[in-house]
Amino acid sequence: MKTSPRLLLVVILAVCGIAVAPTGPASAASLPGMVLSSTTATLPPELTPVATGKRIQYVTTDINGTLILATGLILTPKSNKKNRTVAWAHGTTGLADQCAPSTSQAVFWPEARVAVAALLEKGWTVAATDYPGLGTTQSHPYLVGGSEARSVIDSVKAARNLDSALSTQYVIDGHSQGGQAALFASQIAPSYDGNLVLRGTATIAPVSNVDALAPIIPGTPGQGYLVMGLYGLAAVDSTFNPNTVLATQAKTKTSSLTTGCLNEILASYESLTAEQLLVGGALPASVVTKLAHYDNPAQSTPTAPVLIVQGSDDAAVPQFITHDLLLPQLQAYSQPVTYVELAGATHDSAVILSAGTVATWIAGRFS
Repeated sequence: MKTSPRLLLVVILAVCGIAVAPTGPASAASLPGMVLSSTTATLPPELTPVATGKRIQYVTTDINGTLILATGLILTPKSNKKNRTVAWAHGTTGLADQCAPSTSQAVFWPEARVAVAALLEKGWTVAATDYPGLGTTQSHPYLVGGSEARSVIDSVKAARNLDSALSTQYVIDGHSQGGQAALFASQIAPSYDGNLVLRGTATIAPVSNVDALAPIIPGTPGQGYLVMGLYGLAAVDSTFNPNTVLATQAKTKTSSLTTGCLNEILASYESLTAEQLLVGGALPASVVTKLAHYDNPAQSTPTAPVLIVQGSDDAAVPQFITHDLLLPQLQAYSQPVTYVELAGATHDSAVILSAGTVATWIAGRFS
């Protein structure tokens, strides 16, 4: 790829952690997806027999269109390569750099390994972003869908920049935070993905309708998710400070956000009462509104068919959030929506139990 001196300067500044708006030559729009570094990755043992991997640093954009960096994995099947790409959007891992799945197998969750292996066994290249802020200098905008979506789409561009044999067709597959990312990516695809062609979006237990979900979290074992969500909001909204809503006891535990990953964060907050978590025991309505603005998918039409998978016994994203709220929201648009509910499945087991179903559905999108 030939790059003008101006564009090279933009990339160099981005590498140094200096955000730069792409206001130079028209070709600056081609920077998202540019691979800045590529090294051989050590893969989890479940994936080593079926794929080779590269850990990449690549260019993407934030929600304001400013050029930033992201990291991730590009996984290439060892056999039966079909030259199609599936973007894998991972579930919650944490907020800190050590929580990037591309460098830490401890947060390349077992259910994600099963899902990704099923994709590779079909012969598809898998582009797996870490999302901005996990492995890069900026804060991670956790659950800010527009941020996740851009890094997901640009990971597909990066895969094609590494392997010119890959076609323009792609599908997105995601779980939880990644399921939300997949839906947001489907919303922006035609205006953002350039010459790529999105064929479908598979979403497993996606985060959605946080205006209904967030208020019922205080006082439950999943309170760490809410704290992370507040810090994700703060990463994109300078007018919001989590300390204005977190109670005194909750503030004493925020070190876990930088020293630990998901399991440590959940353990740190799980035993607090609602009043120990939040001032007054509840989120102010204004904060709920802000969360909904940045975090709720289905605010605009998806641009390719959608598959939704939901476990009936999901404690993190309850079944009613997906079935009763998200499903009719998506069905109101023109794209086909397929809903699969797994009886007895939990938030994580739904990924494992549906791996074959999801891969078969994706194969239908590529046919």
